[in-house]
Amino acid sequence: MRGVFQKMPLYWGLAILLFLLLFPFVNDSRSTLILLAQIFIFAIFAMSFDILLGYTGIVSFGHCMFFGIGAYSTALIFNKLDATLPNFLIGLVIGILLSALVSYIIGLLSLRLKSHFYAMLTLAVSQLFLVLAEKWRGLTQGGDGFTFSVPDVFKDRTSFYYITLFSVAAVFILLKLFTESSTGKVLKAISQNEYRAEALGYKTLHYKLIASVTAGVAASFSGALYAVSLRFINTNVFSIEVTLDALLMTMIGGLGTLAGAIAGAGIIEFLRHYLSELAMTYPIFERWTIILGFLYIVVLLGFPSGLAGVMKKFTLKKGRKEKKKREMERAA
Repeated sequence: MRGVFQKMPLYWGLAILLFLLLFPFVNDSRSTLILLAQIFIFAIFAMSFDILLGYTGIVSFGHCMFFGIGAYSTALIFNKLDATLPNFLIGLVIGILLSALVSYIIGLLSLRLKSHFYAMLTLAVSQLFLVLAEKWRGLTQGGDGFTFSVPDVFKDRTSFYYITLFSVAAVFILLKLFTESSTGKVLKAISQNEYRAEALGYKTLHYKLIASVTAGVAASFSGALYAVSLRFINTNVFSIEVTLDALLMTMIGGLGTLAGAIAGAGIIEFLRHYLSELAMTYPIFERWTIILGFLYIVVLLGFPSGLAGVMKKFTLKKGRKEKKKREMERAA
């Protein structure tokens, strides 16, 4: 019975994946498929943020810069060149390489110090990218942004839905393997007690740099998909609100759980979509961001371990009840 409980997350994951694979055949609503695609994109972004905060204990206030780098790299390639899949791959690779380089340099400069130095430096650099994007109007057209064409495969809502679904599944598997590897276990040890990890002989700076680069690359990938989904880009991708969204998604889902980050992204994006629709009818919901802020406070005070933590406690409690029941049956 214990093995069944341990395998339950796997069963649930496979069931959800099967449902999502079949969903377009059941409901091909354009708005629903677009919403789900957005959820998948931000799920990747939330998982990348969770690698830093949840698994390594690194606080970043400028994670949006990697999201923005990926978005602008792809958008600018499409704006300057033809809208083809090879050009998309070129833009994607450029964004990933730039994000890896920036995250490595920032980490090298600040991760040997206390975590709040990293948080402040990432915030400063992300705002530098924001100012650069606003002022370099010849390239980015500033805050007005620009539209661009994308390959036909991205224009079809069902095709793009499956692209984002396979993307989030692939990123989840890769990050899951990463977190369960020996490197991931060291990162967990660093998040719990960095000084003890150093005392055991681990070069914590080396491992934190790996986490920083991994998170930056994943965030860049999500930014590229986001730009393609909108076919429009402006400086909002470098806004700190993007980082705060990732923080909220991660906290609601549960720190240190990739599945929790996906669930948090789904909750936040669904609420944003639903509340925005309500605002068209009821003006009170025009300030829907206040509701999200209130939700954040409720989660911090009432469910600090997030949705994943609540589910884990429930599963453990159920497992203990089953164990106690078996012991009573044996005693009888």
